[in-house]
Amino acid sequence: MKKEKIVDNQIPEEIQASEDDENTTESIAENTENEEEEVIDFSQEIEKLKAENLSLKNEFLRAYADAENTKKRCAQEIEKNTKYAISSFAKDLLTVADNLHRAIEALPEAEKAKCEEAKNLLKGVELTEAELMKVFKKFGIQKVESLGKVFDPNYQRVIQEVEDKEKPAGTIIAELQTGYMINDRILREAMVVVTKGGD
Repeated sequence: MKKEKIVDNQIPEEIQASEDDENTTESIAENTENEEEEVIDFSQEIEKLKAENLSLKNEFLRAYADAENTKKRCAQEIEKNTKYAISSFAKDLLTVADNLHRAIEALPEAEKAKCEEAKNLLKGVELTEAELMKVFKKFGIQKVESLGKVFDPNYQRVIQEVEDKEKPAGTIIAELQTGYMINDRILREAMVVVTKGGD
């Protein structure tokens, strides 16, 4: 009987097949582990990107809100500057209006009838005052009506108090200087005389 000769490094087919199966199984297990790691890596990456996206969205919304607020503030400043830019100039012109009014009040009624020249001069001053009031109105400047009203410290300044039991305390009975408003803001307070001692 012949002995089978075993060649070095020659592995029987059954053993070889068994080792191949083990290698394949290990390879599949390694691939599966790699795929799981990749899936975990992808899910972490997705979460990271979502968080970054949310952060950028919040930053954008804050920046947009700031821009809108700045835009509104600028619009308000422009409107305010447009409305009140001439306040200083207008305040200086109020003395002109006061002097024109004093000139009209200075001529007694008896003198108006006697002197034709004085009457014509007075007419010219009245027309000038009327034109000035028209310009004031165009720029939102108007008189504060005070006579007969109750004193309001926002619009009037008391110069004198007078006893008058017939009128309620604080009633304005005389105006020494006319008050003016520019749009919805006080330009100059009125100087007034008020009553005291009434109910």
